[in-house]
Amino acid sequence: MATVHRERALEAPDEVALRDGRVELSWPDVDRIVNRIANALRAIDPGPHRRVAVFARNCAETVLAHAGIIHAGCSPVPVSSHLTVSELTYILGDSQAAAVFVGPENVEIGLEAARSAGVPLVVGWRCDDSDDNRVWNWDRWLSGASDDDPPSDVSALPFLSYTSGTTGTPKGVNALAGSPTPGTTVDAYVRSMQSLPAAQWPGHLVVGPLHHTGPLGGVRLVAAGRPVTVLEKFDAEAVLATIERHRIATTLMVPTHFHRLVSLPMEVRTRYDVSSLRLVTHTGAPCPPDVKRAMIDWVGPVLFDSYGGSESGPLCGITSDEWLIRPGSVGRVRPPFVRAVAVGADGSELPTGHEGRLAFEERDGRSVAYLNADQKTSDALIRPGLFTLGDVGYVDDQGFVFITDRETDMIISGGVNIYPAEIETVLATHPGVADVAVIGVPDADMGESLLALVVPRGQAPSAADLVEHCRTSLAGYKVPRVFEFRDDLGRTTMGKLTKRTLRAPYRTAH
Repeated sequence: MATVHRERALEAPDEVALRDGRVELSWPDVDRIVNRIANALRAIDPGPHRRVAVFARNCAETVLAHAGIIHAGCSPVPVSSHLTVSELTYILGDSQAAAVFVGPENVEIGLEAARSAGVPLVVGWRCDDSDDNRVWNWDRWLSGASDDDPPSDVSALPFLSYTSGTTGTPKGVNALAGSPTPGTTVDAYVRSMQSLPAAQWPGHLVVGPLHHTGPLGGVRLVAAGRPVTVLEKFDAEAVLATIERHRIATTLMVPTHFHRLVSLPMEVRTRYDVSSLRLVTHTGAPCPPDVKRAMIDWVGPVLFDSYGGSESGPLCGITSDEWLIRPGSVGRVRPPFVRAVAVGADGSELPTGHEGRLAFEERDGRSVAYLNADQKTSDALIRPGLFTLGDVGYVDDQGFVFITDRETDMIISGGVNIYPAEIETVLATHPGVADVAVIGVPDADMGESLLALVVPRGQAPSAADLVEHCRTSLAGYKVPRVFEFRDDLGRTTMGKLTKRTLRAPYRTAH
């Protein structure tokens, strides 16, 4: 059976299927490259879990690599291009990846991590072959593969995404929503993507990093036969220019993107025609009401708030019109989830309107599961089939969900989930740090920013010294820029911190 992109190659051979700031590819181009990636991967031993990692910045090749992995019947492992060698080594080893794709900007980190983790195959685009074949040039690697349609009756596997870990190491998760059910073939899975809301209109724009669940929807749309434009990084005016130039109909953003767009001078905003937009999904963090209203007033009621997590996929959704009636809500549950409830400390369900831990039930009784992390999986389960992402809130009498707080310590900065434990573990190894707590404090642009509260050991180290110490082990977005030095962090007699208490003064001031 022909793949969807082969069908599009025959129906619209001249249409631009995929573009970034460097190349434009037609459907015949996409068909040939994706098939060769899939066939080349099928020719290697992908290991028992059939996982292949992608460690690269946004570009056309990043999308193609993910699409080829899907069509090979393998599980894509998207990895942040900002990670250090040790961070990447951990993910490659934990996922048991059989291969890793790398971009030219991080080939050396990818090579070193692959060597440490025992990954036998590294393929890099726009980079040279190494003398010892430790890295294969993308074009040469593809030239040896067939561009025939790969078998489409093999089982499709889900994306394996990594979240930052509350215990200091990331946790792998297979998303519930948006992933194939066990036994689904690649062909059936790809064709199911044609029912995605964003697939109803041509022209999708990717502005977020392609290691996050939301932006990866662009991969699914290419697989579903819809044209996609990829920006390497977010630039507010460049986004507007791209929407006008290519008549973009759909995109996904986080509140930080909205804030930067509405902060543009009015003469810049009105310079571009954005009337082609039909659906702007936003996710990643709560959006300040004034920013969201400003966006709706500007682009129209095309915003759709999608709430969920990497481990769950979208849980709830709310349209612009619904949100204007119920500002602050993240909407009602979306299939395959059937209901949302608030539960008390003992796991019992609370009456409508009462605040508690938010929990969600999936139609088929499945639940979140974290790779190699039984305790984290257990902590997320209220009971079989009913799970929580650690948010606190309530459900009103019409089933609309409102989030009021977070039970976990997770920080959401610019739509990126950051867990303090990983940062605290690194800072605690500095000889000048006796105790440390990292919290998220309100930030107008990023939603939250990192603040490290430090009890020094003797003479307090400088902030610059602590930043440099963190950079040796952590990706840049995990490194605090602001440090406060204290005599005590208020630990209990059992040594526990109450992060909510530490955050409270900053939120009150904000």
